[in-house]
Amino acid sequence: MPAPADLDPRLLRAFVAVAEELHFTRAAARLHLAQQALSRDIRRLERELGAELFLRTTRQVTPTADGERLLPHARRVLAAQDELLAAFGQPRPLFVDLNSPGLATGRRVLHRARELAPDCELMARYESGLTGAAAELLAGRLDASFGRFAGLDAALRSGLEQQPVRYEPMAVVLPEDHPLAALPRVPLAALAGQEVYAGAGNPRTPEWTDLAGRLFAAHGVRLAAPGPLAVGEEEFERIMAKTGHPVLAVVDFPPMPRTVRRPLVDPVPLSPVSPVWRKGTAHPGLDALRRAAALISRAEGWLRLPADAWIPAADEQTMRVGR
Repeated sequence: MPAPADLDPRLLRAFVAVAEELHFTRAAARLHLAQQALSRDIRRLERELGAELFLRTTRQVTPTADGERLLPHARRVLAAQDELLAAFGQPRPLFVDLNSPGLATGRRVLHRARELAPDCELMARYESGLTGAAAELLAGRLDASFGRFAGLDAALRSGLEQQPVRYEPMAVVLPEDHPLAALPRVPLAALAGQEVYAGAGNPRTPEWTDLAGRLFAAHGVRLAAPGPLAVGEEEFERIMAKTGHPVLAVVDFPPMPRTVRRPLVDPVPLSPVSPVWRKGTAHPGLDALRRAAALISRAEGWLRLPADAWIPAADEQTMRVGR
């Protein structure tokens, strides 16, 4: 069968949604379509291409070899269409992951970007960690996130780009009756032999647990075993009271009831933070986000390393390369 003279981008958008969701109902909800209409679009696309794109059973949907071959081309066509429409009208919203509510670095960059690009809609999302967000970035369901780029698997990094914005000093969150809570700053040596929680077992934040493990190994601190993931202030407070474990955080970690947050010193451990986005993303909102990151970083001196800084060599190299 000869190749079609042209293809309706709407059909390609339907195909990409099904290929990413691997589920017709979820894909239809994502596109705000009836499932029957989505199925018709996929069948029409298959007829026009003369190829079966999905294997469908009652339990699962999987792309065929032709479907796998079509996917990268379809994504490029849709990205070009989005770029063209943005050049001549209102661009689609830019979805920006801030990890968790209350964290200051990403939130400040996002607010500044909204000032720089008032005609763009920049929407906040909360994916918990950069590893969790990376899959969403690569699938096109998210446009940007923040976090430790060097902590991602190489396979994930290969499809992403970054721009260093901050070496964020790390802190420890302590129960208010903890013996170290009376100190204004906590030397790392004071935590030697103690168990400190750093997200072990959370599949969305292994880059954070890895950074903590490197820090703890160098200073005799024990990484607390995986525990139930606490979501929300009440659960955080309850789990912390139950275990008594200090929690590794950053200096801008939001206040939590019945806890204190203390900077870590001697040395000052740093968490490297970058905005991260999918390679090839073209959007005026992303341009504004990158400008905002550069402006705030320069004004605040966020990329200056203190004399007694601690940071893994691989992270420092990654941050240098990304500047």
